Amino acid sequence: MTTAHEQVFLNPFEPGFFDDPYRQYRQLRELRPVHQSPFGPWTLTRYDDVSKLLRDPSLSVEDRNASEDRRAELFPDGDERRERGSLAILNLDPPDHTRLRRLVSKAFTPRRVEVLVPLMQTLVDDMLDAVASNGQPNGQPNGQPNGQPNGQMDVIADLAFPLPFAVISEMLGMPEADRDQLRGWSHTLVKTLEPLLTPDEIPGLLAASDAMVEHVTAAIEWKRSTPADDLLSAMIAVEEEGDRMSTPELIAQVILLFIAGHETTVNLIGNGTLALLRHPAQLAALQADPDLIGNAVEELLRFDSPVQFSRRIALQDIDIDGQRIEQGSFIFTMLGAANHDPAHFGPSADELDLRRPDAPHHVSFGGGIHHCLGAVLARMEARVAIGSLVRRFPGAALATSEPAWNGRLVLRGLDALPITLA
Repeated sequence: MTTAHEQVFLNPFEPGFFDDPYRQYRQLRELRPVHQSPFGPWTLTRYDDVSKLLRDPSLSVEDRNASEDRRAELFPDGDERRERGSLAILNLDPPDHTRLRRLVSKAFTPRRVEVLVPLMQTLVDDMLDAVASNGQPNGQPNGQPNGQPNGQMDVIADLAFPLPFAVISEMLGMPEADRDQLRGWSHTLVKTLEPLLTPDEIPGLLAASDAMVEHVTAAIEWKRSTPADDLLSAMIAVEEEGDRMSTPELIAQVILLFIAGHETTVNLIGNGTLALLRHPAQLAALQADPDLIGNAVEELLRFDSPVQFSRRIALQDIDIDGQRIEQGSFIFTMLGAANHDPAHFGPSADELDLRRPDAPHHVSFGGGIHHCLGAVLARMEARVAIGSLVRRFPGAALATSEPAWNGRLVLRGLDALPITLA
């Protein structure tokens, strides 16, 4: 007989889930913190379980170690495109992960990111200037005589999306041409990180993958003849040595940097801005004390994480909280649920508190050897973007009570966030 508790499981099809997944997470932590979903994977929702598993070196991220990869059934047999993503460091175990991460991580040190701050600030100022001068992003002038805008902006389209894409393009040294196309392909390809794909989505994913590979390959060939002081040139130099990074690996890392290098930051800026506008007292605190922005970004990461879960694969049978998880099983570490666990963050875990002292304890960037490579960059972009936005437009307010969520389980974010500026 099925008990009432056994009927409680992670269910993204529940009405209202994407508007507020934290209500369901709370129920899961209380009733079934470790359980196997009817969809197959195991799910962990408590902070201690999630944090420990993320740092467990005995687990894998390589799909070939899974007893069942349902997504593989959606791709044609023998199609080399099925294997493209497997070469990215996000999907590799040591020693390949260690080798490739060491080569790429040099571009994401705090010192290198700090050098990019003036560029970030200039980009943000230009984007906000455009909105302020026009009042609306479509170019229809409706500003007031004193230059104060009385229109709207879409935080996603006008700030959150173009900023990190411009920054990662600058870091890589990619040509200016076709950036809009690149953004479109990347936005499509990010769906491959989702655990639930439908056959109808596959043709678009494959087309975007083909287009992205063709573009990146051409950019690499161009950069071979015109090297510069940028990340792509440095990666090509390593690849040309022949024994540390193959050409397919090089292409896979560049594509991953475009996808992961901007999509998560889009969600951080969008989700964070929404959270502030929904909590006026916290927004006022940040406006009164701009130096709070560092801890504020940590709390925004905790409060509504841009990445909601990370996956691992058991290489042997393991026990968690009395549950036997068999070798080859997928395990979902629910980062969003862990970030709201009162056992770690206290009874106010579901509240937004920009001064929360343990906000940096969040697991939004994962953990262990797969801790987010671009965490330092994402934090800085969010500080510049959100900090500038709330200073420039202190009277900003939500233009809708129902923002447009993207309906994704892993990369939680908004498709649009219209706000009024005065």
